[in-house]
Amino acid sequence: MRTRHRVVVLALEGVYPFELGIPNRILGAADGHYEVLTCTVDGRPVRTNADFTISVEHGPEVLETADTVVIAPVAADRITEDLPDGVAEALARIRPGARIVSICTAAFFLAAVGLLDGRRATTHWCVTDRFRRMYPRVDLDPDVLFVDDDRVLTSAGAASGVDICLHLVRKDHGSELANKVARRCVVPPFRDGGQAQYIEQPVPEAGVASTAATRAWALERLGEPLALADLAAHARMSLRTFARRFHDEVGLSPGRWLIQQRVAHARHLLESSDLTVDQIAGRVGFATGASLRQHLHASIGVSPQAYRRTFQTAR
Repeated sequence: MRTRHRVVVLALEGVYPFELGIPNRILGAADGHYEVLTCTVDGRPVRTNADFTISVEHGPEVLETADTVVIAPVAADRITEDLPDGVAEALARIRPGARIVSICTAAFFLAAVGLLDGRRATTHWCVTDRFRRMYPRVDLDPDVLFVDDDRVLTSAGAASGVDICLHLVRKDHGSELANKVARRCVVPPFRDGGQAQYIEQPVPEAGVASTAATRAWALERLGEPLALADLAAHARMSLRTFARRFHDEVGLSPGRWLIQQRVAHARHLLESSDLTVDQIAGRVGFATGASLRQHLHASIGVSPQAYRRTFQTAR
């Protein structure tokens, strides 16, 4: 009887080799919780976007056994109105209830077979206009690194595949294991903001101050009331300049970023301590336990008690 969560990665013709390797590298570092297999639509080798071809051990039949399916991306110039041969048939093999994940441009393939209709999703920022024209029924959010919409998850370009795979570990087994995996792979366990910060924009003038030092300062003081004026004063900027520069660098407003960091720290404390919800709320900067409950539910859809039961038991 199979006990490990099986992840099957689908490699298509012209696949980006970097993104294709992300699921195995990240999920494979999660203390044996995942089994990662790679397949193609016909079991044959595929050309990558680089100067080499890859051979795989499995054909599309292995998709029928997957608990999670990850579709790796291809170059944008390979995407047309018509799906490549065998893709629709391969995706039809995915069993009901399996989790489906796309990295970067692979969201186009999920949209083409209707899996994203009516759902919130994302893809690489440079192809969002094209995506909207082709699939107007999808609620596309171009500003985020990934979207978790129940059993269908989509991520932005390239390294956001790392973010979404860490999210899977965090969702399945808690932030402690996800942080452990991130350390092993020498990547940040949680990247601030969304992909808005990576969209092409004019290069800042030389000598323009950054908000990085202020973000580090704030992370050491999450339990304190931190107003925008406090952050701007620490950065020695006006409120307007600080807010604009912060959003340019992080992709979020200072207020949204603070909430995100407080929720992340609260999740860690729920997993790793026996503090009450009210005590944790105080330590991470929420005024009351009710406020923590509200923000945690908005972020991950569960109460603090339910989250603690799940991940302290798993631990």
